[in-house]
Amino acid sequence: MEEKLLEEIPSLDLADFRSGDPERKARFVQQLGEAYQNIGFVALKNHGLTEEQTQKLYSDVKAFFSLPDDVKQQYEKPELAGQRGYVSKGKEHAKGRNTGDLKEFYHVGQEVDDANDPIGAEYPDNIWPKEVDSFANTSRTTYKTLEAAGKDVLRAIALYLNLDESYFDDKVRNGNSILRPIHYYPIENPDSVPADAVRAAEHGDINLITLLMGASADGLQVKRRDGKWIPITALPDQIVVNVGDMLQRLTNGVLKSTIHRVVNPAREKMNSSRYSIPFFMHPRSEMSLAALESCVTDENPKKEADITAGEFLNERLIELGLKKK
Repeated sequence: MEEKLLEEIPSLDLADFRSGDPERKARFVQQLGEAYQNIGFVALKNHGLTEEQTQKLYSDVKAFFSLPDDVKQQYEKPELAGQRGYVSKGKEHAKGRNTGDLKEFYHVGQEVDDANDPIGAEYPDNIWPKEVDSFANTSRTTYKTLEAAGKDVLRAIALYLNLDESYFDDKVRNGNSILRPIHYYPIENPDSVPADAVRAAEHGDINLITLLMGASADGLQVKRRDGKWIPITALPDQIVVNVGDMLQRLTNGVLKSTIHRVVNPAREKMNSSRYSIPFFMHPRSEMSLAALESCVTDENPKKEADITAGEFLNERLIELGLKKK
């Protein structure tokens, strides 16, 4: 059966999954799975982030990005391959491209408070800008809230794949997840940037799933399987949650990591800022991304070689220009 082509991404309510009502939970699992098989994206409400939390973080993010470039660059550590702190304008490019995206961003990573978990030694310390006092607190609060929502989305995915509900729990415990506030900075003179430069060129995300705040700003588009680009719109109380390449690989392509992009605004609006804050949910580096046996069939033979999440991430950081070979 050919699945229908959607004109917009489906909207779901995480409260259905968390309700304790078996029927509501089962319906959520089915709808999420169908959306991820079809277009790889959903808009999700009741994710746990309050309006107050969101506004506080955006206020801090805007305060940081409004600092002079030479101040921001004090928080840039190239030896960390962009995994913590600031990454300056044009440094990152999409896989297969050389032109840098028209953005700058900041990375906040996992903080492991379990002394008995050796994974903590793998992660660099977070870097906090002293010019914005509350940045660390608002970032940590948001990180934990989105991580909790992400764990429930993964539990629903596990049920859809006929796995144990807790299948992903130990794999994402203290996982290598990243909160990334992004500033698509104003371009005063559009002729001053390369003709093919865009805010974010078409790409798939690396991770298991992405949870995106501030998703309703103009410019975000997803590529449908017939090649048509459709806008991703979300209500103010929703976040957008999409499948990443790791989950597509694990499911042998059953769940779709759909190509998406952030297009430039009209020329006369290039001199305005755009902000968004994705949370890239990663597993622990040792997780195997080998295709699940249940997702390999005669009709859907195994597509990719076995690889760990850590190895896959390392490959991608090189392809994105953040890490040297």
